Amino acid sequence: MLPELKRLIEQIERDKGIDKETIIEVLETAMSTAAKKKLGPHVEVEAGYNEDAGEIEVFLFKTVVEKVLDPDTQISLEDARRKMDEEAELGDSLGIKIEAQTFGRIAVQTAKQIIIQKVRDAERDNIYEEYMNRKGELVNGFVQRFEGGNIIVNLGRAEGVIPTDEQINRESFRRGERIRAYICDVKRISKGPQIILSRTHPGLLRALFEIEVPEISEGLIEIVNISREPGNRTKISVKTNDKDIDPVGACVGMRGSRVQSVVQELRGEKIDIVPYSDDQVEYVCNALSPAKVDKVTVDDEARSMEVIVPDDQLSLAIGRNGQNVRLAVRLTGWKIDVKSESTEAEQAEKGYKSLMQIQGIGEVTAELLFNEGFKNVESLSQASPDMLTMIPKISEKKALAWIEEAGKIVNRKTIKKEEQD
Repeated sequence: MLPELKRLIEQIERDKGIDKETIIEVLETAMSTAAKKKLGPHVEVEAGYNEDAGEIEVFLFKTVVEKVLDPDTQISLEDARRKMDEEAELGDSLGIKIEAQTFGRIAVQTAKQIIIQKVRDAERDNIYEEYMNRKGELVNGFVQRFEGGNIIVNLGRAEGVIPTDEQINRESFRRGERIRAYICDVKRISKGPQIILSRTHPGLLRALFEIEVPEISEGLIEIVNISREPGNRTKISVKTNDKDIDPVGACVGMRGSRVQSVVQELRGEKIDIVPYSDDQVEYVCNALSPAKVDKVTVDDEARSMEVIVPDDQLSLAIGRNGQNVRLAVRLTGWKIDVKSESTEAEQAEKGYKSLMQIQGIGEVTAELLFNEGFKNVESLSQASPDMLTMIPKISEKKALAWIEEAGKIVNRKTIKKEEQD
């Protein structure tokens, strides 16, 4: 049969996941401390694990001298040769084995406390390292308890916490209920590692799709971006370099089976899957799905787009409380200004009339200027001659005259407004 200590070391290694070498080091340190507690801090003590005997052996080292002044640290040459080593010489350091039974109750209790604390610290370090390496992963657990609005999750060897700001408002869980969450951070605190979990992080949705859609986990389909309002609605853009794969169809699955699995896990959160495109206009139009887009005007410098939709599509494009366009903005990284066809027509008419105040600008020219981005007399007054001369049939002389007259009209409007105020 294995000696008791050897069996204990193997059990701790198996149950706590701590390396055998670490456990032995802890035991050796504890026994050295216990010996010094009994014999005094000035003595030279060394502890080592004897695997064959299955015990921690403690040795008290004494220096061989002619005349003993300190019996705790010195031994006479005569006693050393008679009791320990016949070939001992002056200055040698000889180890005398000390039986653990001689340490006394207080020293043994101290050793026990050190062992418990060191094993606990080693276990915490192991858990910290394990979960630090798992940051960004999905974990399964059970709701253990609730503390100040936080959900404490039993992960097996460790506990995770879902803070209130990482919870979905309309979700509720019961004690003992299974829960899936995303590891977003791991912190060291005095009580041990704190594993921060999330139900709102976009990474949760990414991880769920990797489980449900093999083409994503295999690298055939890439999730480009995720724009999420947790508990309500999410937009996800996907792409593939394989022409034989429909990235949206693969994510949706047969009769919506794959996306529905994710929706059920997120308790009914609506998910729009849109195809990514290198053509940014097309990408923005896809992101505004399910609304249909008629026309797009791009301002690359401001990274913004003016999107015109049919009147009956306006509410669909904007979404409830602006949610659809807000998610599309986050997904694409473009500022998006959505307008209906009738609104655009009204603004165009006002713009034409504004531009036609300038001598030499008729309806055709006003439309030309409007389509080039000069929407009214104010924008024309801020233009440079170079910008206008790039338009066919507009000379520098004509451009300067128009800009000057536009400036005068704007000044008159400003003065009139100030007088009214």
